[in-house]
Amino acid sequence: MLDRVLPSATVVGDIATGGDGDAREGRGTPDRETSTRRSLEVLLSLGSDAAIARGGLGVTRIAEMLGREKSQVSRTLKTLADFGLVDRDPDTLAYRLGWRIYALASLAGERRLLDDARPVLRRLVDDFEERAFLSVLQGADTLTILSESSDYAVQAIGWVGRVSPAYCTSVGQALLLDHDRPALERLFRDTEFRRLGPNTVRNVKELARRIDAARERGYAIADEELELGLVSAAVPVRDGAGRIVAAVNVSAPKFRFGERLHEAGTALMTAAQDLGATLSGSQGRAAS
Repeated sequence: MLDRVLPSATVVGDIATGGDGDAREGRGTPDRETSTRRSLEVLLSLGSDAAIARGGLGVTRIAEMLGREKSQVSRTLKTLADFGLVDRDPDTLAYRLGWRIYALASLAGERRLLDDARPVLRRLVDDFEERAFLSVLQGADTLTILSESSDYAVQAIGWVGRVSPAYCTSVGQALLLDHDRPALERLFRDTEFRRLGPNTVRNVKELARRIDAARERGYAIADEELELGLVSAAVPVRDGAGRIVAAVNVSAPKFRFGERLHEAGTALMTAAQDLGATLSGSQGRAAS
């Protein structure tokens, strides 16, 4: 295993030098800096509007855009392709961003979502003294990926990693807010709508009506849908492109929280907006 770990510095050097890690390029600091810059320029060019619109760019076009020699660009692209950072279309021979770029972006996005969401959930717990959650959609279910607890002995379960049916939770309704009726029909085509609480929806038609109501008011509520005595409110979190990436919710026993659902919904709208602004890098309340 040691011989696989030690060459990492060489690997980094090869990426920086476009796979040409000899004395001419990469051994001296100025040359390595130039090579690293060229690699980054190539990656950024493949993420440009022009590259996306065309489904990729050829070596000649990239060289023209960057004002670089074709041989330099070709060498850089070959090394980036070796590491999965770019792909080459076998038919058009155009290059595009590779699978590893998207994998890394996904990991970074998930980590940032968790890090940025924690203080948001903490503020909700401080305001309502109830447990707050961050969840994502996983097929026809919701997956809890983060929770912050209150000091109450009796509170909603906070097990991170818990999967719940999306059709009978407020967070499920929030995550499905952009789904129209046909999309819901497709998603729940093979789902049995089991009665888990007194007010569990029985079919997609009922679920669509509740989602319509949630869309109109700006937040979703669930009153004894997942289980007897449990209520919750939830709001979707959107990224910079307006896509729903997660949802925040507060859940608690009905005897203690039932009268505060609409108050919580309003607070959750602000919390979700702040988290979305932070994730997209815009200047929201969370960034001020």
